[in-house]
Amino acid sequence: QVQLVESGGGLVQAGGSLRLSCAASGTIFMINFMRWYRQVPGKQRDLVSSITSGGSTYYADSVTGRLTISRDNAKTTVILQMNSLKPEDPAVYYCNAVVTIRWTRAGYNYWGQGTQVTVSS
Repeated sequence: QVQLVESGGGLVQAGGSLRLSCAASGTIFMINFMRWYRQVPGKQRDLVSSITSGGSTYYADSVTGRLTISRDNAKTTVILQMNSLKPEDPAVYYCNAVVTIRWTRAGYNYWGQGTQVTVSS
């Protein structure tokens, strides 16, 4: 069993910054990659950024240059530093991880509960 716990959402003025965190815990052998998605009501959940076990990163065009994804040394916590937030950034941000389980070495897809990001103009 693996849990993803997100934190760091909130209200910020346009141009401001927020730092989202997602901590993974449980019977983890390896986290293959971790991703951040965001979703607004009535729309699909969109990929924002990802980081692989090797440290390779991806950013959606809409956030490139403003968001930075990183991991802690244990590679079980992923951080999304969000700078220069815009009025189009508000959404529920979800952490996602593909995890190889310790005992079975099977891979599973896990989601966090989501954290709300609100940007005031």
